[in-house]
Amino acid sequence: MTNEVAHDLSPFIKTYKDGRVERLLGTSTVPPSTPQIGVQSKDVVISQEPPISARLYLPKSATNSTDKLPLLIYFHGGGFCVESAFSPTYHNYLNSLVSEANVVAVSVEYRLAPEHPLPAAYDDSWDAVKWVASHFDGNGFEDWLNHYADCHRVFFAGDSAGANIAHNLASKLGSEGLDGVKLFGLVLIHPYFWGTEPVGGELTTPEATREFMAGMWRFVHPSTSGSDDLLINPCKDPKLAELGCEKVLIFAAEKDGLKDRAWHYGETLRKCGWSGAVEVIESKGEEHVFHLFKPTCENAVAMKKKISSFLN
Repeated sequence: MTNEVAHDLSPFIKTYKDGRVERLLGTSTVPPSTPQIGVQSKDVVISQEPPISARLYLPKSATNSTDKLPLLIYFHGGGFCVESAFSPTYHNYLNSLVSEANVVAVSVEYRLAPEHPLPAAYDDSWDAVKWVASHFDGNGFEDWLNHYADCHRVFFAGDSAGANIAHNLASKLGSEGLDGVKLFGLVLIHPYFWGTEPVGGELTTPEATREFMAGMWRFVHPSTSGSDDLLINPCKDPKLAELGCEKVLIFAAEKDGLKDRAWHYGETLRKCGWSGAVEVIESKGEEHVFHLFKPTCENAVAMKKKISSFLN
């Protein structure tokens, strides 16, 4: 065993020349919970090979109502290489969001790089969406989706790398379609988008920060064409106008190095011929994914309320 480092992408991950992978955060998990703040959850296996699973969330109100609830499909962040749908961070956040918004949620557990480089996370997430769609005739494997989820009010959401996944699946849905799936809206929290040419205030972004953003992308997607790959720079996509939803809600954070990309994406969406409605909201004084680590702060509470009204 050698301690010679191959890649140091702290504070996320380190890899060593002997092949070892050391994740520096997001490795702990928690079990699903019985009704907690009025929400219950359970884990389901979507596929054995490749291994794809999800945590489902059901608000207490669902079982007392004859109306079906909006369905949120959520993709966790973590730079495509750390974190989990089962981590305490995401479990607590989804519990809180489902309780506030009164929706059914499916939080997707996809494979991580570098053991499973991109496009594995996109492929797994698309398979999860197809699995969810298999319930829309009411005859799927999972009763919660058959009975309580409204297939005409489907939303994709995610933060950071998860927001990137959510966009790319909405793009795929727009160009390829998926039987029975009507994607109503997209929630992108601090999306991990990048590009070769600086946009907005990125002209003053330190070179080390720019190199980290680009280097992280090359690390998780070794076969990429680079930072203008359409998967990481959707504003270069000639098919952006085909985005497969009616409305998009984007969150940026003032102190986030990805902030200008979020604004640029929103502006490009407005100008590209896409017929939907887009809104960008910036949280003043906040860092990247602050809402996960300071869930009770004023800006996080305001974000949750805004997402809740968007989903309803």
